Order: sequence, then structure tokens, then C-alpha cells
Amino acid sequence: MEKLTDIVARFEIDGKVADVKPMGEGLINDTYKVFVDGCDSPRYVLQRINNAIFQDVDMLMDNINKVTDHIRKKGKKTLNFYLTKLGKLYYMEEISPLPAVGRNDVGGDGQKYWRLMDFVPDSITYQAVTPEYSYIAGKSFGEFESSLSDMKESLGEIIPDFHNIEFRLKQLRDAVAEDRVGRVKDVRHYLDEIFKREEKMTLGERLFREGKLPKRVCHCDTKVNNMLFDKEGNVLCIIDLDTVMPSFVFSDYGDFLRTAANTGLEDDPNPDNIDFNMEIYEAFTKGYLEGTKDFLLPIEKENLPYAAMLFPYMQTVRFLADYINGDTYYKIRYPEHNLVRTKAQWRLFERVEAKEAEMKSLVVSL
Repeated sequence: MEKLTDIVARFEIDGKVADVKPMGEGLINDTYKVFVDGCDSPRYVLQRINNAIFQDVDMLMDNINKVTDHIRKKGKKTLNFYLTKLGKLYYMEEISPLPAVGRNDVGGDGQKYWRLMDFVPDSITYQAVTPEYSYIAGKSFGEFESSLSDMKESLGEIIPDFHNIEFRLKQLRDAVAEDRVGRVKDVRHYLDEIFKREEKMTLGERLFREGKLPKRVCHCDTKVNNMLFDKEGNVLCIIDLDTVMPSFVFSDYGDFLRTAANTGLEDDPNPDNIDFNMEIYEAFTKGYLEGTKDFLLPIEKENLPYAAMLFPYMQTVRFLADYINGDTYYKIRYPEHNLVRTKAQWRLFERVEAKEAEMKSLVVSL
């Protein structure tokens, strides 16, 4: 395995590498601060791409390059990546030829992939989900989509069918048909409730096939902590661009609210803790509509409440399918963990569904 300093030296950089130190605690990619001689502050960020998740690294970096170039040409701040000395946007490190089976950090090709970007000085991120930051997030992610709404270059779907509810329901049906660990008999209630709403919740895919709903360039991982702020509280840029790909605007809108507006935990064992925070919903929606006013179609705007319902519904489907399959995808801390997650997400869906009329009224008023 190569030293991190040697990996950085594979890129076209200014200065000599002095030190490389761990940065943050990312769940997907390993990230490091890079220092160069004569500078006390970090100059670059080195990141190892988790190619067990992002298996097509060429597509991944091509997507990011197209998006950042497009934003930069509009005079807006975005992440800046460096080429290797061979002219590539990533460096491939060959590691031992041991099989990658059972590893969650290396893809099937048994290689490690690295990229280098500028360190943004005097920048901070926030974890808190408040109405204030929800409004800022809505406006910022809306403006991010708006800045990319006129892109002519096509992007690849880095995680195919990531937010395709018809695909997720098929996965659930397949799990039920196989019933490999005999759990279906215990979850009939949730299966009945999910499939009872199938026609309603697959609306987006039907509208797309009918040519009424477009796919946009979306971030697909909208969280408060995926924005960089300056010390005055202004948004510098959107970060964590690995999941940028074509999707419905429902992805960026609904996925943010699934976590941000949930008053409980994603795996809360007490359903009484779970409600849908309408103050967060209103703040995020207000910001999002301001940020997308230049391109959002009426059919997209009127179906934003549908998007708020779609994502807890979809996550219920995914947790339940994994539970039925014997917990093969999501990490669990105890045997019933995915079932607890299923119940928590379904309670959230029910609370959002109960506020559908209120949400629609609010969208119309903004």
C-alpha cells in the first residue's frame, strides 16, 4: 500500500507535501487534510472513493467534473478537483490481490481510487436542523438545481434506480416471494398497507412515462451538513457531489424532509416520538420554491406534498425488504433492527399522509 503522501504526489499540485491527516468521520469515503511546506493551514483534501458503493469511478468523476465545470462557468463557487500527472481525475492504487468479498470499502476490481480537491479555508458545516437552516437548505439546494437546469451534457445514473419506487416495490415483492428466512407471516399488516397505496405512490414514475414530469440534475443527498458555510453564515457551496445524477426534483425535496422533519429517530423504537414537523416543512418549502422559481414546472410544484410522502414510504419498503431477506443490506445492531426501522418509517409516512391537505394548501400559498 502506498503512503498517503506518495498518493498526493501523483496529482498536479503546487508545493511539496508536508503532512496528511485524517479529516472528519465520513460514513462512505475516507477523507484527509493535506498540508504543504510553508503553510500552517490545509491546502488540499485527499479522498478515497468507496468503489464498493460507487462502482463506476469513471462515471462518478465525469458526472462531478461536468457539474462543477457548469457551475464554475456561471461564476459560482464550487468544489475544485485536480488532475493526476497522467491527466485523470482520480488515481488508481493497486492493492493486494486478496478477494474483496465481505469488505465494504473496496469494489470487486480490488483497487483503491483516490481524488484530490482544494481545501476550502474558513468554512464550516452545521448539523442542526432548525427552521432557519431548513430554509437556507431549501433555497441553496433549489439554486443548485436551478444552476444546472440548462445543462446540455448528460450525466450517468451512478446508482441505477436509486429513487425509483417501482423498482423498490419489485424488490419487496421478490423478497416476499422468496421469504428466505420465514419472516413474511409476521409483517402482513405492513405489506397490506404498502401495496394498498401502491398506485398513489408510483405517481411520479407514471407521470414520467407520460412525458409530463422531467428528470433534472439533482443532488440526491440533501442534508444540512452537505453545505459549506463561511463564518458569517453564508452558504459557500454545495458539497458531497457523489450522488449527483438525473432524477425527479422529488428526490432532493422529499429526502431532505424525511430526515429533517422527523421529530423522532429513523429507527425510533417508540412510535409516539415520531411526527412530521410542519414548521420545518414550511421553512424548507419556502426556501426551495424561491431557489427553483426560474425553472420549476407547475406539475413539479403541485406534487411536492407527494414527494414528502414518497420518501418515508420508499424507505419503509427498503427496510422491510431487507428484513424479509434476512438483513443482507443495512447494518443492524440487533436482530429486529430492520423491523423497528420499518415501523418507525411507516409511522412517519402515516403522519405525513395525515397532513397532505395542509401541505398542499401551504404550497399553493407560497
